[in-house]
Amino acid sequence: MAFEKLGNFFGINDEDSYDEQSSTEQQPAADYSGNEKVVSMNSANEARPGNSKIAIYQPRVYSDAKLVAKQLLNNKAVIVNFNNINDEQAKRIVDFLTGSIYALNGEIKRVGDKIFLCTPPKFEIDGSIPELNE
Repeated sequence: MAFEKLGNFFGINDEDSYDEQSSTEQQPAADYSGNEKVVSMNSANEARPGNSKIAIYQPRVYSDAKLVAKQLLNNKAVIVNFNNINDEQAKRIVDFLTGSIYALNGEIKRVGDKIFLCTPPKFEIDGSIPELNE
């Protein structure tokens, strides 16, 4: 008995008793972690402002507007360049995107001659380009 206590003190024991001791030492840690609040890593990453992304599209046909709307639904800002499409098709796409953005409570802003910035609600557009306001 004295040798067992002395062995426990210096850490010289049989492997079986060591395994039992280590498993009992792990129990309080498990109980402690059970009392803490568990937060998903994904939700913590979504809350970071650096996690936002901007997609760039250059539509060629009207159906490409759905791709832009899907990006907005995924909380990504989108820059849309209408340089390779005729003005009538571009107007139809802008109308579609304006309706989509209105439903999402987002914002659309013209940032170039044929370039628009579409943002979901989490984004904020600050500033303006004076040439476009004239």
